[in-house]
Order: sequence, then C-alpha cells, then structure tokens
Amino acid sequence: MAQNMRSGTAVPVNTESPVVDNSVSAADPAPAPAPAPEPEPEPESEPTLPPLTPQEFRIYNRLAEQMEYFHEHFRQMYTTLHTACTTNRRPANLSLKQFIEEGLRLARYLEMHHSIEETHLYPLLGRKMPAFRATSPPGSSGKGGGRKKQGECELLRQHKVIHEGMDETADYLQRCKDRECELELGVLKEKMDSWGDVLLEHLEQEVRDLGAEKMRKHYTLQEMKAIPM
Repeated sequence: MAQNMRSGTAVPVNTESPVVDNSVSAADPAPAPAPAPEPEPEPESEPTLPPLTPQEFRIYNRLAEQMEYFHEHFRQMYTTLHTACTTNRRPANLSLKQFIEEGLRLARYLEMHHSIEETHLYPLLGRKMPAFRATSPPGSSGKGGGRKKQGECELLRQHKVIHEGMDETADYLQRCKDRECELELGVLKEKMDSWGDVLLEHLEQEVRDLGAEKMRKHYTLQEMKAIPM
C-alpha cells in the first residue's frame, strides 16, 4: 500500500502482471499452408515398337539362333560330365579314356569359342550395345555377386570366372590322361562346380542379349544382315 501525499489515504497498487491475450482475432488472416512438394517426374518409358513380321523376326533373331546351336552342344557336354560326377558313374557308352577326352574337348571348344567372341563379335556389337561393351559403369554389380571392376562387362566377367575354373579342371583331366594320377569323379565334380553355374547362366544370358527384341533397338534390318557370324 502507498500513501497519497495530499489526502493521506491509502491507494492500492496492482502488483499482478497484466494478462496478455494471445488469441488470434477473427479478423486476422489464417497462416498460409505449406506448399505441397512437387511430384517427381516419371521416368520416360521406351517407345513401343511395332510387331515384327515373321521374316523380320528371323533376321533379327539370327545371331541368337546360331549362338544357341553352339551353346546347346556345350550344355550337353557339361551335363554329361557333371551327371557322371554326381551319380559316381560314367556313361556306359564312354570308356575312361573317352570320358577324359570329352572333358578336355569341352575345354578346348569353349576356349576357342570365347576367343572368337572377345576378338571379333563383342567389339563389333559393343559399338552399339552396352551388354557387349568391354567397359561398364564403376561400381555396378552382376548376378554372380560382388562389385565388378570398371572396364569389365558382365559377359566378360563370366568368361573370366569360367576360364579360371575350366583351366584347373582341364589341367586335372590332362594329368589323369597322362597317368600322373587316377581320375576320381568326386574330385572332378568339385572342380566343375566352381564354374559350372556361371557357365550355364552365361549360355542363357548371351542368347537373350542377342534376341530379336533387343537387336532391333540398335540395328536396322540391313545392318543385321551385314553382321558376320
């Protein structure tokens, strides 16, 4: 209480803090809503190509059909050898010498086949088709697991894995042929298992990559007719 200096009467002093009205007046504008994020642009889809006539399909699918002819032969040879290892029984129509020679023949055929591809076919197709190009984006990965090195496309990576295991298998068979050791089907199976799955995958993938629907995206009919194979 404070005293009035003139009258001597007590004058009350309001010691309470004033109440602040934080309510928004009806006349005040409402806060603007945050702008909605702009939708991301959808990736452009490839244009739909018209159906191929039977004759056009044969021209565009020619390389795939020819490749499959060779691949089926390799597939049969590998299956014959691997089945014998799995069942622990050689085919009745093959002597031990013939069986060993069959394995060595498969290695020679694959070596020659892949050499022709890497020297002639892949460089030619790689001018237009990334699947056959010797270089690939850094850090990309393949189905075999792990990261591929830059400069190594998937098909060439498969070649490398196949030949690492195949060369060891052929070396073992050659030592058996030279009678430096006896052939053990369990040992042969272990060596073939290191590259067999990649081989079978490669035989399928290469034919797919040469199929008509993929070739037509990069080549005209006249260009297809000019590709040697």
